[in-house]
Amino acid sequence: MSHPHPELGPPPTLPEGGLRVTPLGGLGEIGRNMTVFEYGGRLLVVDCGVLFPEQEQPGVDLILPDFSSIRDRLDDIDGIVLTHGHEDHIGGVPYLLREKPDIPLIGSKLTLALLEAKLQEHRIRPYTLEVSEGHRERIGPFDCEFVAVNHSIPDALAVAIRTPAGMAVHTGDFKMDQLPLDGRLTDLRAFARLGEEGIDLLLSDSTNAEVPGFVAPEREISGVLRQVFARAEKRIIVASFASHVHRIQQIVDAAYEHGRRIAFVGRSMVRNMGIARDLGYLRVPAGLVVDVKALDDLADHEVVLVCTGSQGEPMAALSRMANRDHQIRIVEGDTVILASSLIPGNENAVYRVINGLTRWGANVVHKGNAKVHVSGHASAGELLYFYNICRPRNLMPVHGEWRHLRANAELGAMTGVPPERIVIAEDGIAVDLVGGKAKIVGKVQAGYVYVDGLSVGDVDEASLKDRRILGDEGFISVFVVVDSSTGKIVSGPSIHSRGSGIEDSDFAAVLPKIDEVLSRSAQDGVVDPHQLQQLVRRTVGKWVSDTYRRRPMIMPVVMDV
Repeated sequence: MSHPHPELGPPPTLPEGGLRVTPLGGLGEIGRNMTVFEYGGRLLVVDCGVLFPEQEQPGVDLILPDFSSIRDRLDDIDGIVLTHGHEDHIGGVPYLLREKPDIPLIGSKLTLALLEAKLQEHRIRPYTLEVSEGHRERIGPFDCEFVAVNHSIPDALAVAIRTPAGMAVHTGDFKMDQLPLDGRLTDLRAFARLGEEGIDLLLSDSTNAEVPGFVAPEREISGVLRQVFARAEKRIIVASFASHVHRIQQIVDAAYEHGRRIAFVGRSMVRNMGIARDLGYLRVPAGLVVDVKALDDLADHEVVLVCTGSQGEPMAALSRMANRDHQIRIVEGDTVILASSLIPGNENAVYRVINGLTRWGANVVHKGNAKVHVSGHASAGELLYFYNICRPRNLMPVHGEWRHLRANAELGAMTGVPPERIVIAEDGIAVDLVGGKAKIVGKVQAGYVYVDGLSVGDVDEASLKDRRILGDEGFISVFVVVDSSTGKIVSGPSIHSRGSGIEDSDFAAVLPKIDEVLSRSAQDGVVDPHQLQQLVRRTVGKWVSDTYRRRPMIMPVVMDV
């Protein structure tokens, strides 16, 4: 199995007749999925998603793929193929189209509808091409065939990309639910046909590669939801991803059976369910959905609220309910259902919300105590079955953390893919398919790009480190005025602290040390304010460390007059 090396340099010029595959996100992480295919000087992008920040990234709203390696080649992009409508696959598209708005978008009806609504908020009117399973489309030099796959959102597609260098198949996110709610199966016959033709490089979803067996059918959840609805005496509040149409359909069916009305809460939930309903992907009986303002006229046992916040996002509706910061107040006897997976890294935030809801008397039903979620990703048994059908000549695991990629590679090897033809890559690694063999040839920049409010890319790791220090240790400001000619103190030092746990009066002990170091520097003829600031920072920092074993941010200001 080949894998990246930290000392890899930029990839060489792509050999004539070769296909280059460069993932810019989604390898080594869950989210931010984006892969660039290159042939004959032209580019095809598959997906462009976002990653949601963790606690170590305070103030960050979204994390984008790094477009720097293709920024000077935007005119070479023939299209962006979108496998499905989840945020980790389409959320970054508006930011790429900001740089070149006329790049064609290719995807299924629901995927494009969800994305177009998002692009309206960015005031971008894209060029789109709607495709469906069985559709074959020439996109520049790339002959693309689209294959139906089952996932936790309708209309998901895999794409087979034919070029003179060979055929690459990108699965997108998929599973093999044999009893899907919408009756749309992963098209194993199509994959078998592609396998017979010869799949030179298979890029396969790795998210559940560590999980043995097969994913349970989605419809198994329906019975559990009906039981929860039957037991609930007051309001039912369901938190789910705003794009999980299948899960919302089950909630709609259960609400209808038990004589409850539904109100959608949150802009993204209202928007996405409206789109799904208009396009026929969500079937809602007439009169079942009401505006949230109409809930006051209904008895508690007639109400179902569907909102976002299943991952503990601090600004989402459910988190605000748990914190008593929302118009909907949780009361004793309410039932809250977290009908989604637990994304790695979000555990603490989710349990904080569960505890908050429980504190106010809610009965919280979640994946840990009831079967209210099944995964949208193929488990190990399904992947083995899939590889035996496809028989790829080369395998490249995608979509997952390192442990998932490794597990997926081992599954491929078990089904007969030669270990030397299994490529374990990470973001930025360029893989060339030449002469029927895939190998790593170099690495491009593919770091995190942070969205913070209206700024994109202005926040870097140094800024985040400062934010973490401020959040964890607080800060201390020191203000001193010195004579510009002699360097002697004219006024101060004045010291103030916020969040460090040190009272301002306690700094009396360090004032003589500052006086001493500045007097010594004045004798040495040091008058440069920047040098004096560094002396003050070191003096105060050492005192705080020795006295309190803390490391707050120290911000000295030295003015000369």
